[in-house]
Amino acid sequence: MANFDYENQYWWSGKEVVAGIDEAGRGPIAGPLVIGICVFPPFYDNYEINDSKQLSDKKRRALLEIIKRDAIYYSYEVISVEEVDQYNIYAATQLGMERAVKRMELEVDAILTDAMPLPHIDKKIPVEAIIKGDSKSVTIAAASIIAKVVRDDMMIELDKQYPGYNLKQNKGYCTL
Repeated sequence: MANFDYENQYWWSGKEVVAGIDEAGRGPIAGPLVIGICVFPPFYDNYEINDSKQLSDKKRRALLEIIKRDAIYYSYEVISVEEVDQYNIYAATQLGMERAVKRMELEVDAILTDAMPLPHIDKKIPVEAIIKGDSKSVTIAAASIIAKVVRDDMMIELDKQYPGYNLKQNKGYCTL
């Protein structure tokens, strides 16, 4: 279960806009990469929000509605298959996270990512790349839910265009 320790250290120090960022789509062999980003109000808590991989599809979708209601900002960035091929999956993930931050409609005070350094972000803004951040930070966990639901919906649509690959079920992973 994600907690609030990482966010609280910033909130208690007066930094109110703490963005959590995560991705969905690094493991599959088909489909785009989706980056989620989320900012909650200071001292927000919801103990149901957790790493998207630990939640059922039904629970993720229900939590996404709560995230949309409660967040002061949320968005997503889609990195195309072509960009992933051009840059490689790691660099494309980094690029997508940096784009998501640069497109924010808020001035960010701190950034928490799921294990991804962001070297091209203004050095005045603290960036914490937290190993297994999607299970340790509520804002990263929320971002993981945003990214996962958006990507899953994209894969369901791709399944309609390319029947026979079972993309709506396997979401592009190497499964039957």
